[in-house]
Amino acid sequence: MNKPVIKGAGYVLVHTPDMIIHNGTTQTTERVTNPDSEYLKKLPEHIRSYEEVLNYAPNQVYIGNMHPEELREYALPWCSKDANCKDRFGKFGEIMPQDEFIALMKIVDAFDLVKIEKGFNKILKEKLRHHHLLKDDVARLKEGEELSEIEKFINEQNAEAIYHEGNLVGCVKRAHDVDANLTSHILFENLVVKASGVLAFKHLVDKNNLNVADIDYIIECSEEACGDMNQRGGGNFAKAIAECSGAINATGSDTRGFCAAPTHALIQAASLVKAGTYENVVIVAGGATAKLGMNGKDHVKKELPILEDVVGAFAILVSKNDGINPIIRTDLVGRHTVGTGSSPQAVITSLVTAPLDKGGLKITDIDKYSVEMQNPDITKPAGAGDVPEANYKMIGALGVKRKELDRKELLNFVKEHGMPGWAPTQGHIPSGVPYIGFAKEDLTEGKLNRVMIIGKGSLFLGRMTNLFDGVSVVIERNSGVEETVGVSKEEIKNMIAEAMKDFASHLLKE
Repeated sequence: MNKPVIKGAGYVLVHTPDMIIHNGTTQTTERVTNPDSEYLKKLPEHIRSYEEVLNYAPNQVYIGNMHPEELREYALPWCSKDANCKDRFGKFGEIMPQDEFIALMKIVDAFDLVKIEKGFNKILKEKLRHHHLLKDDVARLKEGEELSEIEKFINEQNAEAIYHEGNLVGCVKRAHDVDANLTSHILFENLVVKASGVLAFKHLVDKNNLNVADIDYIIECSEEACGDMNQRGGGNFAKAIAECSGAINATGSDTRGFCAAPTHALIQAASLVKAGTYENVVIVAGGATAKLGMNGKDHVKKELPILEDVVGAFAILVSKNDGINPIIRTDLVGRHTVGTGSSPQAVITSLVTAPLDKGGLKITDIDKYSVEMQNPDITKPAGAGDVPEANYKMIGALGVKRKELDRKELLNFVKEHGMPGWAPTQGHIPSGVPYIGFAKEDLTEGKLNRVMIIGKGSLFLGRMTNLFDGVSVVIERNSGVEETVGVSKEEIKNMIAEAMKDFASHLLKE
């Protein structure tokens, strides 16, 4: 049976300083509950410039200009260190500035909901003419609107304001007078998901020299939901992103599972390819404005910059076996079931050791584990500790308990089989998948043979269940044998000829 492979990956970040202030949930909530708070007054002083965001090692790792292992060369906090790399573009994608992203929100707007001020619109047009992936879309920006018209939408129709460098430059209109699912606030969030997803998708295609027309199916796995009052999460981000990315032969659907959704989507994509339903499946996810500045209060309190200042997105292509790229082992899948329980040991057993036991493997047979790859620069000041390191210690401790690892080797296990975290705390974005671009390289060009992608999710946030969630899957080096599904036309022709020959011979004997 056809074994699915990782064919390519694209990763993008978008620097969104004004969206931190006006769209991040921590800030919007504070503005309602405590409008005169010291935090809101100090906030602007702690927002980084675009140049500082470029010169930040975890961000450069995310887009592929640095390998995760290089982060070990820097002492925390990384935000005070020079990354020695300030490039906007990397081998996986880019770090886009806010103004160009606002233009992209307009480009992907299918219902003329985004309005941009005329003067600012003119500047955006000129900037996008120099972007190799977006220059052909400049015409979609049209001429823009008068500022007075934008102010009217905001004041009279509750449109969501768009700011850049502290100035009002546009708005997102509501799409219905009474539908709570089509308010300007929700549409703003959804357009950010769509726009960032499109950008990641375009980089996936560009960086991997893909023919976008060959993509059959798309699974979108972010944490937002689009719909209306009759079907609030009906979707479909996937098809909307496909449309704007030129994937004319693709269909798709959305998958949701909080932070675990990307790994669920990866397993689904691999299963579809293995079954022969589709040959090329992309999983894609845009980012969340709600999580911008999520831990901002703790960062400001400790005199740190607001480190949750980027929207993240990714796109990954899963295809049939080409004999080169890493194989997704759909037979080695871990899952947190309803009856698993929520203790750390129960979770790690279900996600890590259960699939390994099925494959006759030890914990040490996995060269790298990609867990919740959250950036400790962000989480440690907020009191959440080093999330990836905590996961690796739990996996290693289970290895000790299973006598697959000596106790004195535990710290070395964390270093050898783990990685420093580098992904922004965008919920689903850090969950296992940030490493897939590197895994593709490490398993084909490097010394690694096997990695495990682990996604976890907090289902209780939706107030429908108290259950935790998680899935995992093993990815391994390709054996080098390209598999074919079915037979060629020439083989069929020869088979028919042989059958006719045998039939004729049979008749002569009779």
